[in-house]
Amino acid sequence: MNTSDVNVSHQFPGLPQDSSDHYDQLHREFRWHVPDIFNIAEVCCGRWARAHGATKRVAIYASSSVAAATFHTYSELQQQANRLSQALRALGVARGDRVAIVMPQRFETAVAYIAVLQMGAVAMPLSVLFGPEALAYRLQDSEAVVAIGDEVSTASLLALRADCPALRDVLGVGASVDVDAGATQALDYAALLAQQPTHFTLVNTRAEDPAILIYTSGTTGNPKGALLPHRALIGNLSGFVCSQNWFGFDSNGKNPPTSSGRTDSQAIFWSPADWAWTGGLMDALLPTLYFGRPIVAYNGRFTPQVAFELMQQFGVTHSFLFPTALKAMMKAYPHPRGHFSLKLQALMSAGEAVGDAVFDYCQRELGVTVNEMFGQTEINYIVGNCAIFWPPKAGSMGKGYPGHQVKVLDENDKECAVGESGDVALNRFDVHGEPDPIFFLGYWKNEAATQAKFTGDWCRTGDLAVRDADGYLWYQGRADDVFKAAGYRIGPGEIENCLVKHPAVANAAVVPKPDAERGAVVKAYVVLAPDFVAARAIDQRATAVFDAEITAQLQAHVRSLLAPYEYPKEIEFIDALPMTTTGKVQRRVLRLQEEERARKLRAIP
Repeated sequence: MNTSDVNVSHQFPGLPQDSSDHYDQLHREFRWHVPDIFNIAEVCCGRWARAHGATKRVAIYASSSVAAATFHTYSELQQQANRLSQALRALGVARGDRVAIVMPQRFETAVAYIAVLQMGAVAMPLSVLFGPEALAYRLQDSEAVVAIGDEVSTASLLALRADCPALRDVLGVGASVDVDAGATQALDYAALLAQQPTHFTLVNTRAEDPAILIYTSGTTGNPKGALLPHRALIGNLSGFVCSQNWFGFDSNGKNPPTSSGRTDSQAIFWSPADWAWTGGLMDALLPTLYFGRPIVAYNGRFTPQVAFELMQQFGVTHSFLFPTALKAMMKAYPHPRGHFSLKLQALMSAGEAVGDAVFDYCQRELGVTVNEMFGQTEINYIVGNCAIFWPPKAGSMGKGYPGHQVKVLDENDKECAVGESGDVALNRFDVHGEPDPIFFLGYWKNEAATQAKFTGDWCRTGDLAVRDADGYLWYQGRADDVFKAAGYRIGPGEIENCLVKHPAVANAAVVPKPDAERGAVVKAYVVLAPDFVAARAIDQRATAVFDAEITAQLQAHVRSLLAPYEYPKEIEFIDALPMTTTGKVQRRVLRLQEEERARKLRAIP
């Protein structure tokens, strides 16, 4: 089978033609089709660049401000990728070599991924937000031979070069760099590409060959590099298509675009998710390009206003928005369609539980039912919802997507009963006994960690959930986020969701506070909504009095909606919650802060 012959229409025979619950049918009839020879760059760009109308088919809408934008076609994307592949080859980059890509959402970032992947090298995404220690560790551990940076990251890369002996060259994207191969200067990206031809012969990689090396967050110990094969993109497709309500298919929902370029899909994608992370790369950029559709690349700071303006300006139909972003948008614009013209057809959310307050807002005010999704870097897009073919439940993670065999397991590797909390796990084989292509190849240079991730054929996520009688999973948090207070088992998500329903709360995080008598008490860190921040600033009374009143209101609010033991005994107001660059609340940071405070109190005589 040719690498470009893989498409979702092969994998969804007898596509349902109505909006009733077709989950069982889709799961039963789904079949994986993974060719021996497969390359992500070919299916995401090469085939579209050869198709009719490639010089007019937009791949990237690039914008650094809402007021200004440029577009780049699939033809241009391929030509620039070919130039970069030639340049990298001239610098000695070979098949299997790691190439670091340290850039935000921009056209050159997409070029870099296509260029590296089509050569059979391994793309290593790194966030521009990484500090020197985070960058150095990943560059050293991966033994990356070349790094491509932008105006922000190039200087940091050059400063680390002496500590990264494998790093031979740094390519700088931007007018401020000099053309110099010396140790203290970066190679000028534009000048280097201008010297190269616009043709490049694709390396015929196997589906099993390594393609992408993404380092996990490293919440415990050093970050681990998850090595993803080319086939992982195929494994993502069923979840992407379902969570985006049949993204890329024609107006009848029957057929995806073909390699000849024929499609009447008007889908346009945008997400603030950084392309340096699984959520931005595998859930946004690559699957959008796989379907030959445009994606908006916004290189700027996220705000609710910017989000709505981008969706209006580009006619965005599909998006992936973190719960944190949706909460901010809900508070800033309770009725957004009174301010913006929106064309949303589907919305996926992941990273944290959405909760029913945000779920209701999306249905009522955005006109879409948010499809929650769950996955990890190692096994992405495995659980979720699809509003057009099975009914989501507000706040639920959903069910295992077609092609994935998902269960909730207890400590003895037995499936948990309905309502019993356990570890979400994915089997190496689907319900038909065929290998699931979503799996990572292993952790880079860490076989022990790879083996520890599995129990037989089951890959454990370390995320806790309960299954209801209808088969829907309900997220309970990371195993290390759940805690006991006064003998009760506390999952922070439900309390946080309850707090956000109060008009005073923009966001919240719940952690245990050590307590001598009860072991721990429930504590909430709260970010006030903008209106309440303003009210707090102009209140003539002491801030402590204002905070005490809001604290009492929030405690009463939670007491009225949840169990008595779940209300926060203490509330601390902060300007912003600690977040990962992927939009997840870092409860661990707050938990460790509470433990350190308790340790210091105990040390006082």
